[in-house]
Amino acid sequence: MRVRLRPRFSNPLTRLNMKRQLALLFLIIMVPVYALHLYGSWKAEQILKNNVTSAYMELNKQNYSLIEREIDTINKITRTILQNPALQRLASPEQYSAYERIKQFEALDELLASYSTEMSGSRAVDYSFYAYDPDGYFPFAPSTQLSTRGVYFFGDGEMPDWYPEALEMKGTGYLKIFAEYGSVAKQPTLAYVRAVNSVERADRPIGVLVATGVEHLVRESLNTVTLPEGEIYFTSGDDLVLASSAGTIGHTIDVPGKEKMSSYQGIYNVVHEDHLYVVHYNSYRQQKLVYRIPLEALLSRQTELRRAIRTITIGLTFAVMLFMFYFWRSLMNPLQRLVGFVRQYEPGGSLPAYRETGRNDEIGVLMSSVHAMASRLNALFENQYKLEIKQREAQLKLLYEQINPHLLYNTLESIYWKCSLDGHSESAQMIKELSKLMRIALSRGKELIPLRDELEHARAYVNLQKMRYDYGFRVHWDVEEALLATPIPKITLQPLIENAIIHGVKAMEDEGEIAVIGRIEGGCAVIRVADNGYKEADLELLRRLVSGEETDPDRGYGVRNIQQRIRLHFGEPYGLSYEKREGGGLAAKLVLPIGPEPNE
Repeated sequence: MRVRLRPRFSNPLTRLNMKRQLALLFLIIMVPVYALHLYGSWKAEQILKNNVTSAYMELNKQNYSLIEREIDTINKITRTILQNPALQRLASPEQYSAYERIKQFEALDELLASYSTEMSGSRAVDYSFYAYDPDGYFPFAPSTQLSTRGVYFFGDGEMPDWYPEALEMKGTGYLKIFAEYGSVAKQPTLAYVRAVNSVERADRPIGVLVATGVEHLVRESLNTVTLPEGEIYFTSGDDLVLASSAGTIGHTIDVPGKEKMSSYQGIYNVVHEDHLYVVHYNSYRQQKLVYRIPLEALLSRQTELRRAIRTITIGLTFAVMLFMFYFWRSLMNPLQRLVGFVRQYEPGGSLPAYRETGRNDEIGVLMSSVHAMASRLNALFENQYKLEIKQREAQLKLLYEQINPHLLYNTLESIYWKCSLDGHSESAQMIKELSKLMRIALSRGKELIPLRDELEHARAYVNLQKMRYDYGFRVHWDVEEALLATPIPKITLQPLIENAIIHGVKAMEDEGEIAVIGRIEGGCAVIRVADNGYKEADLELLRRLVSGEETDPDRGYGVRNIQQRIRLHFGEPYGLSYEKREGGGLAAKLVLPIGPEPNE
């Protein structure tokens, strides 16, 4: 149904000619745009500085943590080496023969070689051991040098100047620059130095472990960060460069802002001599990580941002002028009304108010067509709804036609086997129970029956099965009186009890027990069919069967049938699920709405 609305008031702009309207609208739109342009340029500069600084501070913090992990890894390796028996035996060389000392030397050399790593084709970290040997127990060992990894012993007059310093640290590792390293080209290297003491006598030093080439690992961590024309330095507490992104080490740099070091560890930023410094310091370890970024590089980004904002503003000005001149009156207003109509419209609901435009051009045809299409779509939704109802009814009938023969065949088979085995007169009783089953299963064509009738149907089935299995299991019934009128699809409990017998208690003789329990939980009727079966149930398979993910038609037919019928009658919130039973076994859980008893 179309609702035609007449305009309740006239637009005052219509009293002006088109040029004046466009001029007024242009001012209304562009004045705020230019104001935002000026404010945005200023604000962008401030935000850029703050955000960039904050980003670099966070990046610096993460970068320092990465370096700490690399150094900590070296520390752990040295701790492992110094605890090795091959090294600890060097504390008492006089106890061993010359041959044994040679074997000790070779074992220690192999140990150090195994921990030396390679990176990018060249040795990055070399582990060496240096020991004072005044008595000449190791005359075959090489003399003291800083060229490659290995084991070195030195006598009187050959002690390196850094050796006493390392012993004074009493086993605490520290970083140190060695000015000359390498067998050919003597270059500075960053080393991790740690004294080794005897495990049995802590006051007795054995020697010093030295890990050289640490600057390669640190530089690898530094190179994970890219600065705009900047440098990264990893320094000591007195600003000696231990490693850098450029690869140079051993020189001193000026790091400003020392007055901002308010605690033993932290991070700060400062502008000094046309550079931004971001410094992470650790006074306890005497280490700093310094980002040195030229302000010009940062300002270049600011200039680019301003240029971009200005270009966008100018382009927007011309675009608005052209847009308003050519399309505003003839296109935008009708399209806006069309958009409003589309946003308000929901398929299947009432049509939003529609104002007849009286236009015969493309816009008018489009608006009329959209309104007509919405009307047709509503009609389709109504027809589809009716079709779905009929389809559900057909599905229900088909499901019941499928399940009734299944039940009849199983019951007749039970009677057959009972009569064949012992020819007892109990067959008459079984036929009586079968009649109950058929009476309730048919239910005079009804699809929903009261829970009390479904329980009677289930009891008849249980009685048949007890006679079949010589009363080899027990069934406990406990359903609240308030639930007996609850509607339930017929033949729902019987398949669940059948599964509990076959897959749960059939082979347990007198120990088998099935419980049918009905309670009100959360405003719903919850019925559980639980057994104490000894077999471990595959809950994942049951979940797939219930959810429809299992596509094998030969598996879980009864479970899928029950779930489909409940969902068709009551909707998605209700249905069948499985859970483990307390004390062992499996429980099938039915959730149904509590409603009035179905009409006769």
